[in-house]
Amino acid sequence: MHPAIEQIHGGLVVSCQAYPGEPLRHPETMAQMAMAAVEGGAVGIRCQGLADIQAIKGQVEVPVIGIWKDGHEGVFITPTLRHARCCAAAGADIVAIDATRRPRPDGLSYAETVRALHDEGVVVMADCGSFADVEQAVEAGTDIISTTLSGYTGEREKTDGPDFELLGQMIESFPDTPVLCEGRIHTPDHLAQVMAMGAWSAVVGTAITHPTTITRWFADKLA
Repeated sequence: MHPAIEQIHGGLVVSCQAYPGEPLRHPETMAQMAMAAVEGGAVGIRCQGLADIQAIKGQVEVPVIGIWKDGHEGVFITPTLRHARCCAAAGADIVAIDATRRPRPDGLSYAETVRALHDEGVVVMADCGSFADVEQAVEAGTDIISTTLSGYTGEREKTDGPDFELLGQMIESFPDTPVLCEGRIHTPDHLAQVMAMGAWSAVVGTAITHPTTITRWFADKLA
């Protein structure tokens, strides 16, 4: 098993992302956010965009999971082999890619993409939206499988919290593949529950690193 996968076992990965037009949208700011998360106990960082990957990798010693979002619909999380290669070249220890069964912009299948990346020594994480996606990812030999896209592809209902049902299916069906829980882990209790279920690790983003959303949660209680 790759050392980066071993290093995140049993711990919390924090997603540090801000989007165009948001006040925190700057690689240096995301690097500072990542450093603060590591000081708080994060064993890994997930981040978006080549500049952010480079900036964060230069400031933290924990594994970095890199993605490149390109577009807003369909397959847009590291959508092509080129995007994935660029993430790896920017310094990502693990590259997360859309692992759904939807058409990929470059015409390659998911399996062809993983095979090419493995040939180049890239560790691949599958962002899945359904159990069928998970099966495809495992068959392709993906290094890590994740619940990231559950509730966002139309195949599964968007739950208020983590998709515990899908997580449980993944852990039970594929005990030899590291399973990460990502998506709507909004409280420490959520985190404790997914880890108690047997998740290899868990990714928390919004609840830690997106102050606009967190503020809105509080402000809505005053409405």
